[in-house]
Amino acid sequence: MKEKLKKLMASAQELLNIADTNQGGIMTAEQEAEFSGYETQMKSIKAQIDRTSSLVALSEGFESGIRITRPESIIIGKDRLEDDRKGGYACLGEYALDVMSAVIPGSTGLSDRLKILAAPSGQATSRGGDESFQVPVDFREAIWQNVYGTETSFDIFSLFNPTPTNRSTVQIPKDESTPWGTTGVQAYWGSESGQMTGSNPATKMDLVPVDFLYAFVLATEDLLADLPMFNNRITQKSGDAIRFKASNAIVSGDGIGKPKGFMNGGSLVTVAKETSQSTASIVAQNIANMYSRLISPQRGFWLVSPDAFPQLITMTLNNNPIWIPEDGGFTQKPNGLLLGQPMYLTEHNSTLGTVGDIVFVNPDGYLLLQRSSAPEYAESIHLYFDYNIRAFRWIFRMGGQPYSNAAVSTFKTSTTRSHFVTLATRP
Repeated sequence: MKEKLKKLMASAQELLNIADTNQGGIMTAEQEAEFSGYETQMKSIKAQIDRTSSLVALSEGFESGIRITRPESIIIGKDRLEDDRKGGYACLGEYALDVMSAVIPGSTGLSDRLKILAAPSGQATSRGGDESFQVPVDFREAIWQNVYGTETSFDIFSLFNPTPTNRSTVQIPKDESTPWGTTGVQAYWGSESGQMTGSNPATKMDLVPVDFLYAFVLATEDLLADLPMFNNRITQKSGDAIRFKASNAIVSGDGIGKPKGFMNGGSLVTVAKETSQSTASIVAQNIANMYSRLISPQRGFWLVSPDAFPQLITMTLNNNPIWIPEDGGFTQKPNGLLLGQPMYLTEHNSTLGTVGDIVFVNPDGYLLLQRSSAPEYAESIHLYFDYNIRAFRWIFRMGGQPYSNAAVSTFKTSTTRSHFVTLATRP
């Protein structure tokens, strides 16, 4: 067995040497699969060697009349794998393959790495139909980081700051009064001897449910064998799907089993089009009017349909461009600034010429709730056992809705303002 182990180690090392010499240390998919096969065989042989050696030692002890015991002075510490944020695995695909091997019928048992992840801690049960294993920290965080997106995978969800909660429903106070209104907390001028006039907060309570959003991924045995492809799908694609659905709910969710989007909230302000404005167009006056209707516009950002972008980048107001690229010009972030505020092109805006093709947003007006710091993870081999398919599931719990149910009236004009402003349809 030791000789066979040496040969396998030599073959695996040869693969590493080829990758270092010819490919800058990066293996091809075929080399990854071959290396994984060597690794699996080596682990199996190493386990057999350890068991055989232990049996030989026990036999020798009994034959010589020696009672083998462990000295009381020896203290066994925790396995160093417990401190590894990846649990000893190179990637999530390798972990998934190890889990599948452990639970298939005829399995010889858990690998050393899975024994650590399945330690009695309330996160795993004994082998059986409800079996599960804790996912290593780095792989859980990789999914979560992908949900928030990066410079190359932006989505609206990353523009809002979530509020953590452990509840399934959160009750929030709403006070839509203004300092110049006739309701809510008021201030009065008075005299030294006069009685003060009292006022009460115009507060009403509203319930915000925390719903769950999930990604349910099915992987065949062939896909699990191709670790690089599987790892890409399970981390990037699941994160992309969760991020897109969460962003779309923040914009246009109906509030039924999902957050209520600001486009469906009562506080949305819709700016009228200009007289004789052409069909499916956006003009400079639209942008100026929208800017004036947002609460604290210096904290806002624009969400724009990609179809509207060609009109915006050539637009001027009083011979001045109202759109400019950020530092670095067109070479870095071409979305740029519209009237000095960031502009983002998204798939969540409606088609050009309809309500929602351009929206000016102040995120302070939206409550986004998040139940946990990372998606909940579960996996099962039993659900599609007869199809030779393994199921992986992530659940992300979130809720949200605009803070206000109505736009805010202004002090000396007849217009209203809001944290969310859009443009009326231009038929």
